[in-house]
Amino acid sequence: MLVLMTGATGFLGSHLARGLLRDGHKVAILKRSRSDCSRISDILPQLCAFDVDRADWEEQLEACGKIEAIIHAATSYGRQGESLAELVQSNVTFPLQLLELAIRRAVPFFLNTDTFSRVPSVLSSHLSGYNLTKRQFLEWGSLLASSSPTLRFRSLRLEHVYGPMDSANKFVPFVIRSCLQQEGELALTLGEQKRDFIYIDDVVSAFLTVLRRAGDSEEPFLEYEVGTGEATSVRDFVRLVHGLTASQTILRFGALPYAAHEIMLSQANTLPLEQLGWSPQTTLTDGIRNMIKRDTSR
Repeated sequence: MLVLMTGATGFLGSHLARGLLRDGHKVAILKRSRSDCSRISDILPQLCAFDVDRADWEEQLEACGKIEAIIHAATSYGRQGESLAELVQSNVTFPLQLLELAIRRAVPFFLNTDTFSRVPSVLSSHLSGYNLTKRQFLEWGSLLASSSPTLRFRSLRLEHVYGPMDSANKFVPFVIRSCLQQEGELALTLGEQKRDFIYIDDVVSAFLTVLRRAGDSEEPFLEYEVGTGEATSVRDFVRLVHGLTASQTILRFGALPYAAHEIMLSQANTLPLEQLGWSPQTTLTDGIRNMIKRDTSR
């Protein structure tokens, strides 16, 4: 199967591209000419890469053959000072163009990536703009899939994904690095908020499962929650990392306030995915150990 995907240079997308190749798929990726391809440098020769900031990328894509699925894994969170118009361009306009391409070329499957983050849209923050744009695109996906005789739109809502090659400033790698480096102390919130931590390999297998089974249902629009189905408090997570690294770092729980409108519980309902034959295979302890092993082997 020829799969066209976005976001291949990012954390999720780089693992997903590898998973697709291992599964025997041909993979074409859309990126920017200035994109940092370090995460996929080893597999880049196996990919058909196209720069979306070149006017002729759609014409060049024709040479790859018949696209049988599109996976949209790119997103903009608005953390880099992007304007609202730029958020709309990245999270609504561009993927909508991909949806229209799917309809024009009779691509049967469109897999979308969403996240658990949900804050009130009235907040004047980058996350409120992000959440609004993601909801808008889901509505477009539902509308266009329902009016298309061939398109099946599947959205995967990810819980707290972690694993190798994630950005160093993300919570999980930050905590692991701080403990490994024996930082004097680590300032934290009380850590009562609970998250569904899921290892990246299990997320990739969820995408591959949905891709394989996307045609089983005639429903034009379906959503899947991707997590382990279990919620772990941030406090317990940090303590687990602290123990596995044998760290002497002092954990200062309560040194930081909770963020405004903190989400105190996020936990996936994995039953729809389990009905497709999927289940997570990596325990939280094993996932953390994998990341510790990678960090200490550098």
